[in-house]
Amino acid sequence: MDTPGKKTAAAIHQEIAREVDSLLQRIFAERRRKGGLDLEAVEMAIRAAMHQAGAAGLTQLLAEEPPPQRHLPCPCGGTANYQELRSKPVLTAVGPARMLRPYYLCSHCHEGQFPTDQALDVERTEFSPGVRRMLAVVGSECSSFRLGAEQMLLLAGLEVTAKAVERVAEAIGADIAAREQAEIQKAMQLELPVAAGPAIPTLYVELDGTGVPVVPKETEGREGRQEGKPAHTREGKMGCVFSQTVVDEEGYAVRDPASTTYLGAIQTAGEFGRALYTEAYRRGWSRATHRVVLADGQQYNWNIAQEHFPGAVQIVDLYHAREHVWKLGAKLYPSDQAAKLRWIKAHQQWLDDGQIENLVASLRSIGPQKPELGDHIQTEANYFEGNAERMRYPLFRSRGFFVGTGVMEAACKTIIGGRLKRSGMFWTVRGANSIIALRCCRLSGKFEDYWEARRA
Repeated sequence: MDTPGKKTAAAIHQEIAREVDSLLQRIFAERRRKGGLDLEAVEMAIRAAMHQAGAAGLTQLLAEEPPPQRHLPCPCGGTANYQELRSKPVLTAVGPARMLRPYYLCSHCHEGQFPTDQALDVERTEFSPGVRRMLAVVGSECSSFRLGAEQMLLLAGLEVTAKAVERVAEAIGADIAAREQAEIQKAMQLELPVAAGPAIPTLYVELDGTGVPVVPKETEGREGRQEGKPAHTREGKMGCVFSQTVVDEEGYAVRDPASTTYLGAIQTAGEFGRALYTEAYRRGWSRATHRVVLADGQQYNWNIAQEHFPGAVQIVDLYHAREHVWKLGAKLYPSDQAAKLRWIKAHQQWLDDGQIENLVASLRSIGPQKPELGDHIQTEANYFEGNAERMRYPLFRSRGFFVGTGVMEAACKTIIGGRLKRSGMFWTVRGANSIIALRCCRLSGKFEDYWEARRA
């Protein structure tokens, strides 16, 4: 039954039709008078007219009558009593509208309630869920929040501020991160359900990190890369999980399409390890026939692997390892290009062949000949020696495994570099983590699932 005094759906539909028809008549008259047609202007005018009529219809739809229920329970244990209908502006996907909804006030704690706001997911915000979804997308994907606001006006015909894009995108990202933290707590308490499904031939976990430029207060007391200089960045730790079923005709591993999920944040190694374990468990780590952890030589990566992924095959990224050889060759022969290339070629060949003992022995023999580089050569020799079993690349390739962290390298550039490391950007840790969580969610193909969960 229709509510008295409110327009029916048919009446709202007729109103929209009349509005558009009136606009078209004016456009036809203008065309007859001038003899031309500006198609873009007509498109935008029709869209604006439809939005205006649609917003008017939404305002009617969102106008409630005094409720029959005059009392509601209050979280404090008291009773909230109906007071009056109160109006609220809300920006919707079709433009500005207004809500008229009941207000309840608790006589005990004096806290007010708007049940309709909670039911429609507009509590403490003047943006509809549809608009907040758009703001989250442009805020996470555009190169700046200002550009996101411009995109909203161009693509959706909605005028918002850059600050609104920032606040909403970060709020959605923070909510995604909070839900992930809840899953992590369940995983740590062994409350997650067993990930059922078919066996997975090979499941990979990759780890990496990249600096995120932050505001000065976020680096107080932290040493920079250069001795005596303050830090200007915080490390954003990134991880991904993906599966592999086949190798190509040359025997190289091929990642399964659409199998990669990502996570990341500026956080401690302990927090990151727990998050990575939760994602791997959700992806079916327990069902994988082969389990592989790929990372660079950072010790905290292998501490995480030992704690959360015991028994997994551990592989140091080949290209990070080669970089150690290249940099050392440059230090040994700074002015002799031919000698440098010969030295790099020989030592890289040992590395690629998994003959780490030969590589280490050669480095240790060089030390006495280059006393000025003694400490550096010793450090590099220890690096290769400590990771020797993680550098048996011919063995790993014979088993059809990846030996490089290209997936993670690309993710660091796409998720963090492409949005958080642009010229002039400095973030708070809270803001950076919100945008990282939002971008990981979208790149992992989980954004639709998240939005469905919000609706539920």
